[in-house]
Amino acid sequence: MSALSDRIEKLVAPVVAAGGFELVRVKLTGAEMKTLQIMAERPDHTMSAEDCASLSRALSPVLEEADPIPGAYRLEVSSPGIDRPLTRLKDFHDWQGYEARIDLDRMIEGRKKFKGVLAGVDGDNIALDIEGETETALIPYAWILSAKLVLSDELIRESLKAAKAALKNPQQEPADLTHGDQP
Repeated sequence: MSALSDRIEKLVAPVVAAGGFELVRVKLTGAEMKTLQIMAERPDHTMSAEDCASLSRALSPVLEEADPIPGAYRLEVSSPGIDRPLTRLKDFHDWQGYEARIDLDRMIEGRKKFKGVLAGVDGDNIALDIEGETETALIPYAWILSAKLVLSDELIRESLKAAKAALKNPQQEPADLTHGDQP
């Protein structure tokens, strides 16, 4: 993560948490017209359009006041989506049993790209069952450049099931952070 992204993450993380969400990723893209993407979700891995709008309204004044990004930029608050990025160590635990693609910053046994079923977390290592291999591979979390779930029918079914459950049992509404009631 760049120093700027790290600074932005430190600014937005308390607002995200105060709203009842978990921060998944902060990403700044674009050269001429920058986009600041804040990816978040509820603890149950759901995130509605209303949640995104509420969080965007809460983040805007914080970012406006701190002004961490030189020049104009567009704020985009989104959910991680079905084939979500895996950015935190806990993601690899939460999504065990699902297929993932993992790209590393260095080689392990002559390769940097891996695809397999997440088998959990062992200390600071990601356990991955790679097709055709007899042993579970342990990949150091610190070596991961990027990782994401592979879109599958099972993942889609589970996502739809979670969305339906969230509609049937709505969680507490996110805190309204736009009126200064932050803890």
